[in-house]
Amino acid sequence: MHNRKNAMFYKTENGAHTGDIYMSLIYTCELCGANPFDYLTELQRHAQEVAANPASWMPWNYRETLAVVPAATSPPATATSTPFTTVP
Repeated sequence: MHNRKNAMFYKTENGAHTGDIYMSLIYTCELCGANPFDYLTELQRHAQEVAANPASWMPWNYRETLAVVPAATSPPATATSTPFTTVP
């Protein structure tokens, strides 16, 4: 991790603090063998559950928590449309 050199370029102290939190989460995910993007995505999808019980959503145990979370709490899948039209 080369965060020390990168931290000099934050505009505000609050921005540096936020950046350090994300860097810490990403590095912890890497150490635990979790995909950081998947982890952060699941935190956003299950924000209410994370707020209610944050200890169950740490990078090293969030997969077990996902296995027992009811499927009804996941957001419904939506169909995405592409801005491109296909011509046969």
